[in-house]
Amino acid sequence: MHENSQELHQLLEIIARIAAGNYSNDIMALTTDDTPEPIKTIAEAMGLMMVKVEAREFHLEQLVSELQRLNEQIRHNTIQTVAAMAQALEARDTYTRGHAERVAGIAAEIAAEMDFDAERVELVRTAGLLHDIGKIGCSDRIFQDHGPKNPPDVVKEILNHPVIGGDILSRLDFLNEVTRIIITHHERMDGKGYPYRLGAEQIPLEARIIAVADGFDAMTTDRPYQRARSVEVAMGILKEDAGHHWDCDCVAAFERVLARNGQDAGGKIV
Repeated sequence: MHENSQELHQLLEIIARIAAGNYSNDIMALTTDDTPEPIKTIAEAMGLMMVKVEAREFHLEQLVSELQRLNEQIRHNTIQTVAAMAQALEARDTYTRGHAERVAGIAAEIAAEMDFDAERVELVRTAGLLHDIGKIGCSDRIFQDHGPKNPPDVVKEILNHPVIGGDILSRLDFLNEVTRIIITHHERMDGKGYPYRLGAEQIPLEARIIAVADGFDAMTTDRPYQRARSVEVAMGILKEDAGHHWDCDCVAAFERVLARNGQDAGGKIV
């Protein structure tokens, strides 16, 4: 057996590497007719086993890849379903029809201008699309024309819609980040927002972006309580109240977007 010690030592080293998941063709060198028995037979068995294991691992990788693809498809379909709910919500109010899509587009452009990566831009876009989903839980009264001032009970419902939206989406774990943004998109830099009166650094940056996009679209769209303002006037209001209501950096980024695009910002003619 001493004369076979070199081949045996080599075989044991290769088996140890295979056991650790480091497959190679080194085992095949011990399957030639020059290799003494039983080392040759063991090496052949190990080689065959390695091939079978690799085939199974390849099959598992394919299954995992397919499961990941299906999971992403499920997520996409779920978001589309919730977005359709948001669009159905907007159909209850002619004044806000298309609002969610415009906010999503503007917010995504601001995020890109602020050097967000593609995944984070898409997060902002999704949050913009779903930011008012909580109004599903509100009565039709919030969509009715109450003149220049809403009744207190209507105001209470409106102030609660971010929390309702968060509650609706909290059941979808993969939308946790979107939920966090939606709950805080009406908070203000000076702590006078709602629902929790958070201070500047407590508000996610994505939510501050949504706030700018939401405010701009609201100001430049006809509403029961006001006629649509021009883009110049709306931008002036955003800049004037930056640091108090809106985030300065987000407002500045949006101003650069408008200056660069000239014709289009989130689907809105400027």
